[in-house]
Amino acid sequence: MPPPPQPITPDPPETIARPLLTQSWLDLTFLHWAVDPADVAGLLPPGTVPDTLDGVTYVGLVAFRMHRVGWLRLPGVPYLGNFPETNVRLYSVAAHGRRGVVFLSLDASRLVPVAVGRLGFRMPYLWSRMRVQHTGGDTVTYTASRRWPGPRGAGGRITVRRGERIGEPTALEHFLTARWGMHGAFFGRSLYLPNAHPRWPLHRAELVECEEDLVTAAGLPAPAGEPVSVLYSPGVPARFGRPARPAGIPTP
Repeated sequence: MPPPPQPITPDPPETIARPLLTQSWLDLTFLHWAVDPADVAGLLPPGTVPDTLDGVTYVGLVAFRMHRVGWLRLPGVPYLGNFPETNVRLYSVAAHGRRGVVFLSLDASRLVPVAVGRLGFRMPYLWSRMRVQHTGGDTVTYTASRRWPGPRGAGGRITVRRGERIGEPTALEHFLTARWGMHGAFFGRSLYLPNAHPRWPLHRAELVECEEDLVTAAGLPAPAGEPVSVLYSPGVPARFGRPARPAGIPTP
C-alpha cells in the first residue's frame, strides 16, 4: 500500500543550501477553479496522480513578475532575469507521497529564458507579450498575448484588487500555495524539482476583470464560473534544488 501524501506545511520541509536556481516571484495573483480529478489525470507525468483536498483537485492560473533569475549562487541577471510570467498548473502527488505542481504552460515575455526553459529543461515555456501594471493603490492588471509557438494570441487580461493580509490561511489556501516542488519530465525523465522560500505573505483579493483563454490553450476545458479562490501576494525569494526522482532520491 503506498504511503499517504506528505503533510501540507506552510514552511518548506527542507532547506536548499546549494541552489541550482535562484529567483524572486513578485506581484503574484493566484486564480483557482475546482475540477474533477478524473478530468486532469491524463495530463500528469508518469508516476503521479492528481493531488486532492476533500476529493477535489484544482486548476491554477498564476500571474506574476519573475525577478533576478540566477544560476547557482551567482547574482541574478538584471535584464534577462526580469520578466512577467503567467502559468497554468495542476496539483500532483507521487507514489511515495511527494506533493508538487505540474505546469501545463508557462508564458513569459523574454525569449532567451523561454528558449532555455524549452530546450534545456523541456518545460512548456511560451513567448508572449506581457505587462504587469499597478493601475491604482491596491489594483494590479496583468495582460498577455502569445507570440510563439502558439496558439498565437492566446492570453487575456486579469485585474485584481488586493484586500487585507491573511493572518491564518485556510486549509484550501495552504493546499494551493504551500507547494515545495514541481513534477515534470526533466532531461527526458520523470523527475521532481524541489524549491524553498519563506512563508507566503497572502492577501485575499477581489477579481475585477478576467478575460483569458490560457486555460483552454493548455488543453483544459474552459473554467466553469468564478474562481473558488483569488489570492494576491507581494512575493517571495525562492531557491530550486537539484532534480530528484519522484521518490525524492537526488539524481547522480
